[in-house]
Amino acid sequence: MLPASFVFGQDANTLSSREAFEAAQAKRILLIDIRRAEERADTGLPQGALPFDADAPAFEVRLAGLRLDNPGKRIVLIDRTGAQAVAIAQKLAGRGWRDLAAVRGGVLGPGGWLPEKLPVAAYP
Repeated sequence: MLPASFVFGQDANTLSSREAFEAAQAKRILLIDIRRAEERADTGLPQGALPFDADAPAFEVRLAGLRLDNPGKRIVLIDRTGAQAVAIAQKLAGRGWRDLAAVRGGVLGPGGWLPEKLPVAAYP
């Protein structure tokens, strides 16, 4: 079952970092870290997240492939502070993408992954 915030939250297109962590651990969502490799190296990769650099060529094509391989799973984007993830989710929604969300606060912002003391994995 999805967290209530998926449907009734402050913004249906965002999740708290804790909601994203719990949903990723339960394999209900695909958590995608869209930061650059050097940012992940500085802070670590949120546990359960897949690294996809939003500035890399073919980002949207790679994301579409991931969606095809995981039908029915919501894609949740996480970035440094939440702003870029929301902007990308909105841009993709304008192109017809559905079931996208962003993590409020990202990795470093207020209420974000690290401030909430959620686990990270070392990133090479």
